[in-house]
Formats: sequence, C-alpha cells, structure tokens
Amino acid sequence: MKATAQNRVSRRSSHQLNELIGKTMHPVARKRGFASADLLTAWPELVGKKYHGKVQPGRLVWPRAKSSDGEPVAEPATLLVHADGSTALFFTHEAPQLRDRINAFLGWNAVGRIKVVQRPALRTKKITPKPLRKLSEIENRRIEQKVAAVSDERLKNALEKLGKNLIARTPASNS
Repeated sequence: MKATAQNRVSRRSSHQLNELIGKTMHPVARKRGFASADLLTAWPELVGKKYHGKVQPGRLVWPRAKSSDGEPVAEPATLLVHADGSTALFFTHEAPQLRDRINAFLGWNAVGRIKVVQRPALRTKKITPKPLRKLSEIENRRIEQKVAAVSDERLKNALEKLGKNLIARTPASNS
C-alpha cells in the first residue's frame, strides 16, 4: 500500500520542555550540588513575587559527616543564595519559611539552613504577555453553553475562564 499524506503517521510529537533540556540541565545542576534541576525551575514559585529576580539559588553544600561505623550520614545541606545588600537583610528574616517550603517541595529535609551571600542577582528579561482580545457575544455564549452541564460552581467558573482565555489568544474569526 502506498503511503499517502492522509494515512501517514506523524513522527513528531509534543514534548515537555524538561524532557528536551533536562539532559543538558541535570549535569549543570549536579555541579552546583542539586540532584536535579527541579528546585531551580520551581524557584520563582518558592520565593514568591517579592523575591523573584532579587534572590537566586547559588549552590547546595552537602556536609561530609560520617557515623561512628564509617557509613555516610544523610545530613541536611546548606543552600547558598545570592542577593544584593538591602534584599539580603529582609530575606534573612524570611529564610526559615523558604527553607520549609523547599523541604516540602522536595519531600524531605534536604535543606538545613540558608546562607545569604551578598552578590547582585543576575537580571532576567521580563516577558510581558500580549494583551488578550475582546471576545464576541457569540463566543461568550458558546463557552457558557459548553460548561453549563458542570454542577460544581467553582469548576464551572474555572473552565469558563480557561475557555475565554484560550479563545482570546486566537485571532478573531470572521464567521
């Protein structure tokens, strides 16, 4: 049977970003004491808007403690973070809460303390999203009809908001 455009199977598939760059990021993360790049990618959510872009993780320093029988003991690490002088002062007071959030994120007591190194954080380029277009009355009604069968009011509102945002990102159709 000849392969036509209709019966060909596409060899391309969608991949998550971490699948594509994970193999290149993990050696870099390991060099800085991180087992994987997960903590680095979740950093903006962990520190919040107040410190995002002002405080950056530097490295994890693991202690080399051994028990009495010579076996290595899993001791918590010290997380070195970079911040400028004024931010470091305020961040020092909130570091215990961040340590708890990091340990909850990782699922175990990986970070014992956070040490702030006064060094300016690297500036990242801020990306502003494109403004969303105004939806037509027909588009609004179509979304409301699709979610009308949902009984849970919070879920219904969330689905409606998601639908409106998805449609607002697409160009307007002239139908």
